[in-house]
Amino acid sequence: MDTHAQHRRMETEASARPGEKTCFVPVSGRPLKPLCSRNGGNAGSARLPRLAGGALLACSALLAGCAAPDGSTALRIDRSTQAVSQSSRVSFVVLHYTVADTPRSLEILSQRNVSSHYLITDDEPPRIYQLVDESRRAWHAGQSEWYGRSDLNASSIGVEIVNKGPVDDGWQAYSDSQIEALTTLLRDIVARHQIHDRNVVGHSDVAPQRKQDPGPAFPWKQLADAGLGRWYDEAKAGRIAARYREEGLPPAHVIQEKLRRAGYAAPYSGTLDAGTRRVLRAVQMHFRPARHDGEPDAETLAILDTLP
Repeated sequence: MDTHAQHRRMETEASARPGEKTCFVPVSGRPLKPLCSRNGGNAGSARLPRLAGGALLACSALLAGCAAPDGSTALRIDRSTQAVSQSSRVSFVVLHYTVADTPRSLEILSQRNVSSHYLITDDEPPRIYQLVDESRRAWHAGQSEWYGRSDLNASSIGVEIVNKGPVDDGWQAYSDSQIEALTTLLRDIVARHQIHDRNVVGHSDVAPQRKQDPGPAFPWKQLADAGLGRWYDEAKAGRIAARYREEGLPPAHVIQEKLRRAGYAAPYSGTLDAGTRRVLRAVQMHFRPARHDGEPDAETLAILDTLP
């Protein structure tokens, strides 16, 4: 329904030649009952009905009252009625590490061609910066895919955590206070946007061919125990792993299919190529960080089989 047109039933005089009717039509283009007069006497003169003239004055006054400071007409939008068929644009949360200290991370994420919605610092206690409004697209996931959905920047919230990532003796640990701050933040985001557990992911999950953050030092199990993110059935996985050890592993194309069913963008090559091993490594960093060499094994496949 064109409610704006109803608000602006202003009428203007249509051009008329002598002897013709002079009609007034709405600016909005919506048909109104014509208010007409017959031209007479002098060419170009129009004797408006008293009602039409009054309507013109009233509408002109109304339009002037709605004018913006720059002279343009202000748009009136009625938001009193909301559709029931709608949902949040946000379906995913993608977690990252910054590989930089706090000042450098702030500079990169606010002044360069990359950004995130939130940044959690390594201060004690950590500070949480919101750098991009949740209603807007941040540039954090890049080329990405999860359960067949691509371009995750359009449908995700990105959270960066100040952490160096790989260091000389392994991987930098996240502080307890950082994880506590992240847990509080995620609870709020997940509740407001009704995000499914499986859609709380790392950058390496959605871009396994080129990314490895938040890395194997990130405590995914701790997050899952707090009700944030998914985890596999450990008891069931133990039984399945024993069967794989006894019967052997399935062929490569079956492993790739298991990866895709778990949400990962796995190749369709039918071989254990480098791309498939990178996806396996992403799974291992998330669910079995003690060994993340990208090699298929009974435990990794059992994890894939028991993911919710």
